[in-house]
Amino acid sequence: METEKPQTASKKPTVLLMIGMAGTGKTTLVHRLQHYAAEEGKTAYFINLDPAVNNVPYNVNIDIRDTVNYKEVMQQYQLGPNGSILSSLNLFATKIHQVIELLEKKENLDWIVVDTPGQIEVFTWSASGQLITETFKASFPTVAVFVADTSRCLAPRTFVSTMLYASAVMLKQQVSLIVAFNKTDVASADSLISWMKDESAVEDSLNDPSDAQGGGVGGQSWSYANTLTQTFALYLQEFYEDLPFACVSAATGDGVKSLEEAVVKATSDAAEPSE
Repeated sequence: METEKPQTASKKPTVLLMIGMAGTGKTTLVHRLQHYAAEEGKTAYFINLDPAVNNVPYNVNIDIRDTVNYKEVMQQYQLGPNGSILSSLNLFATKIHQVIELLEKKENLDWIVVDTPGQIEVFTWSASGQLITETFKASFPTVAVFVADTSRCLAPRTFVSTMLYASAVMLKQQVSLIVAFNKTDVASADSLISWMKDESAVEDSLNDPSDAQGGGVGGQSWSYANTLTQTFALYLQEFYEDLPFACVSAATGDGVKSLEEAVVKATSDAAEPSE
């Protein structure tokens, strides 16, 4: 009956915008998600938006490199590497509506996984990145998966800096956000979990003189940096409280199930696509 229409609307696939600093293991996590989707019987579509990558470890359904030649753009417009990546993304963005039309014809998709360039600012702060995000949002529930390197977040200051950047991405892109603490096979994420849940834990770590991870250069600059970190941690606590996150290892597959659960929560938060 008429109840079938809402069901088809809710069957729309979730777009996962995989965003992260270079070296955080973002593309490796995309590869892991492809394996996980196959194992769990999920139907996923994979899009590569990095024109400068040499080898993609996963099977790509749509590849920006098939449309734009990064090296030719660099030579033709006499650009540096980052400028060429940005220009390539700009050129691809002019065809994003064709991508959406193709995706809308696909049936029974669960995920659309979009691997963005390793140079995070090229996607998150550019007009083309915003256009691509807005176009996805107009048709599908869309969430950003902010991939962070667990081993680089063990110091309270770098943890808070990472969360500040993640919140900035969410505000800029205007999408629901998941933080994926990757590489838990290299370093435990236990301290990160405690910091996510309790801002006083960040303060305790900063004030612990035996904690080398929280250290600084000493003196006035150390005191100022700690005070600033504590202020940001307190300010961001409300942001942390309900934020979906997962601790994962792209190398081993540990925690990917929790990432899927975070996707479900973030998708429900995303509500209906914007018009």
